[in-house]
Amino acid sequence: MDLPIVYHPDYVAPLPEGHRFPMPKFRQLYELLLADGVAQKEQFYLPSRPPEELIELVHTPEYVQAYCTGTLDAKAQRRIGLPWSSSLVNRTCVAVGGTILTAQLALKYGLACNTAGGTHHAFPSYGSGFCIFNDLAIAVRVLQKLRLVQKILIVDLDVHQGDGTAFIFEGDNSVFTFSMHCEVNFPGTKQKSDLDVPLPVGMEDDAYLQTLAQYLPDLLSDVKPDLVLYDAGVDPHIGDKLGKLALTDTGLYRREMQVLSTCIAAGYRVACVIGGGYADDLKSLVYRHSLVHRAASEVYQQYRL
Repeated sequence: MDLPIVYHPDYVAPLPEGHRFPMPKFRQLYELLLADGVAQKEQFYLPSRPPEELIELVHTPEYVQAYCTGTLDAKAQRRIGLPWSSSLVNRTCVAVGGTILTAQLALKYGLACNTAGGTHHAFPSYGSGFCIFNDLAIAVRVLQKLRLVQKILIVDLDVHQGDGTAFIFEGDNSVFTFSMHCEVNFPGTKQKSDLDVPLPVGMEDDAYLQTLAQYLPDLLSDVKPDLVLYDAGVDPHIGDKLGKLALTDTGLYRREMQVLSTCIAAGYRVACVIGGGYADDLKSLVYRHSLVHRAASEVYQQYRL
């Protein structure tokens, strides 16, 4: 048995020429994992588009209907930052289905990775920062609805605070939100995660990994989650356009190994999403996103899950 990975061709939807969101990275990530022998085709699972009532476990019916039918007002649309299209609606929903499937596979096999996901800026009644529906939160609510989990730990290492996720689960003892992010970065107004670790601009590999090591092992033993949802955003990289931290490729790979080894060695199941990453050099960006799959494959074999 090899690491389960989730991908769908509909993870890519057309955007206007020159749009700064790197939409092609999702297909290119799938192709790179195959080309480099990180994964074989039979390891990939195809998600389905979830019914809207599952999305409405987190988001208001008014927002879901307005977005899905293209009647969202212009101001709300601008806040998302992605121009509406029916193909983008489908892409958004299928990616949510991908994270739900990834979480279910992680519960079954111990570790699984999506090739999309991590839309942590989406709030119940609006989207923000390229995030339309909050796939992490929806996956949590679906697992809870199916009574597959009681306690979940969200480890969000995207360079931006997971403000939507923090807001959704504030005061909810069944979900612990941990966000380690650049302090002086989007969003301007931070929400309150169960544990926020704001980092200074320019932090490099060793200081970052030491900071993470101060928190993660204790969190696991304190929370004792049935599942860890890991947002492996690569925007802390020194070459990221929206990041402001200074991690290298090696630092990111060490981070992925640190997170996954720490969780799996302690007996906790992990579902990974790729989170944010923004760079003009798409090839380098796609490689960075592949690091979590490379590390997960290694950990999966090492612990013979």
